[in-house]
Amino acid sequence: MDKTPVRIKRRMLILLSIFVSIFIFMIIRLYQVQVVEGAKLQERADEQHTRDRNITPTRGNILDINGNVIATSASVFTIGVVRAQIEDEEQVANILAEKLDMEYEDVYKKVTHKVAFERIKTKVDKEVADSIRLLNLPGVKVDEDSQRYYPYEDLAAHVLGFVGKDNQGIIGLEVKYDEYLKGSPGKILMETNGKGERTMDEAEIRIEPANGLNLVTSLDLTLQQYAQQAIDSVVEEKQAKSGVIVLMNPTNGEIYAMANSPTFDLNTPFTVQDPEIQEIWDTLSAAQQQNELNEMWRNFSINDTYEPGSTFKIFTSAIGLSEGVVTPTTPFNCNGYHMVGGVKIKCWRSATPHGNQTFTQGVQNSCNPVFMRVGDALGATTFYQYMAELGFMKKTGIDLPGEAKGIMHKESNIGPVELATISFGQSFQITPIQLLSAASAVINGGTQIIPHFGKYIINDENQIIKEFDYSTNNQIIKPEISEQMKTILESVVAEGTGNKSYIPGYKIGGKTATSQKLPRGSGKYIASFLAFAPADNPKVIGIVLINEPQGVYYGGAIAGPVMKEVLANTLPYLGIEPQYTEAELTMLETQTYVVPSFVGQKLQDAKSSLYEEGVLLEIIGEGDIIINQFPAPGEVINKTSKIILYT
Repeated sequence: MDKTPVRIKRRMLILLSIFVSIFIFMIIRLYQVQVVEGAKLQERADEQHTRDRNITPTRGNILDINGNVIATSASVFTIGVVRAQIEDEEQVANILAEKLDMEYEDVYKKVTHKVAFERIKTKVDKEVADSIRLLNLPGVKVDEDSQRYYPYEDLAAHVLGFVGKDNQGIIGLEVKYDEYLKGSPGKILMETNGKGERTMDEAEIRIEPANGLNLVTSLDLTLQQYAQQAIDSVVEEKQAKSGVIVLMNPTNGEIYAMANSPTFDLNTPFTVQDPEIQEIWDTLSAAQQQNELNEMWRNFSINDTYEPGSTFKIFTSAIGLSEGVVTPTTPFNCNGYHMVGGVKIKCWRSATPHGNQTFTQGVQNSCNPVFMRVGDALGATTFYQYMAELGFMKKTGIDLPGEAKGIMHKESNIGPVELATISFGQSFQITPIQLLSAASAVINGGTQIIPHFGKYIINDENQIIKEFDYSTNNQIIKPEISEQMKTILESVVAEGTGNKSYIPGYKIGGKTATSQKLPRGSGKYIASFLAFAPADNPKVIGIVLINEPQGVYYGGAIAGPVMKEVLANTLPYLGIEPQYTEAELTMLETQTYVVPSFVGQKLQDAKSSLYEEGVLLEIIGEGDIIINQFPAPGEVINKTSKIILYT
């Protein structure tokens, strides 16, 4: 039987199967190319025929509460090359090296680099960029760029932070609010042929960037300047390692000022300020250099912890009053020490004990045995419950990156000795901002606050895009306890260890502290003073910390006068005028004052100096500069004789 037809039929079936398989494969491949990978392949095709260049958006401004610009962006330019369009590589490299003050070899490597677009130099000023643009060199591109600029240089440096080469925030508010400030880049699209050469009849397509929005903060430029001048002065005078002043609204947590000393120039943030480190900078490894920079950028107010010492007695007092273990008149006796668990713990004034005193007097005297007895009466469990509610076990939530939190004993590890030392502010660590936040709750009626700088995000038309809400409804202590604490702490300034911050005409409450740094016996201390005013209706709360002062190191002796200087400027600036008591007027009647010349001075500066001295003042006029005065300079007057300043 002839099998040829069968073989032919079989071959035809095989060919048909192959054809169908190829057809199916082509259909699948076509679907994959056009549908699955279509967008990606189209993008690659576009890349072969276009050369994209980014347009840097203008970063949004940062403003203080009064609208002063404290961080802004200036227009600069980026110089780059499209290699495929360059006609004479050596000529271009020579010209750009000269114009941009760069080495020829470095520029030539970039000009001849086999990439579509190569940046030669960024952050080029307008004059240089314009001179390059006018040369009209084929392949050389001059594009808009943006550079961050800080008009007040080192003011609030640790708060504002700065940006990197990519215009992205690195520390401070710049990084915290980066998503609002940074904007989004634009592009310049230039169509080319397959060789990367520009198609001459096709214009460049420009996609505009979306510029960043503006951040309005609670910082007050004037108060920040007051704080910075004060802390710089005392750090220099006492040859201290560092210092910090923070001023805040205790009712809502808005921070008016946060000044660190030493500080650094935000326009050159990678230049160390310490002359000794500058001398050996080139000998340091990259890791050592970065460590030095990180140390310079640290914000002691939020990044570091310390033993608060006697300022913590504010909270032992509030907890004791809240739990009813003491009243303002509860009697105590100080014999110079207190025995706890068989351990003798001395009062700071053990040589001349305080003797019999009420609880209020114990706070005025900052008597350690008083607070040890209060802590013992409360017990560790109750004490720790309040400490947690006051915020010492967690971060405050301040809108700055890198906030630390307190270092505490575990409750199970607290014995009688540990409880005693905690009660007067030792054997644990907190941050200054934790202390300030908790103290605000004690004197504002008992409500928790969240310290913060951010108020609004606005556009260039000053329209509010977003308002930040840092309010809480957490009642920590009762309002009546808050009232008692304000009265007691006012007496500390009027009659106790805080008397060096007393300003006639103002009710000021506060607490001093002298904290010994670890290890014990090192001879290193932190002097501090926490104060608020007016004591009966607080509008500002502040803290001064002086780290490792030389010579006299007591908080009341060196931090108290600094706080007095700051408040003497701050209170009149906030519109809080002095209200003299009869006793103060009687006291001032016996004191004389040599009238200096105020003509030509700012009214604010004159008011501050007169209020600090307790001199009565009347202002005639509505200007900011003093043009005349009475009495004349050089006259000796009684302090109750009113000085008249004409503006």
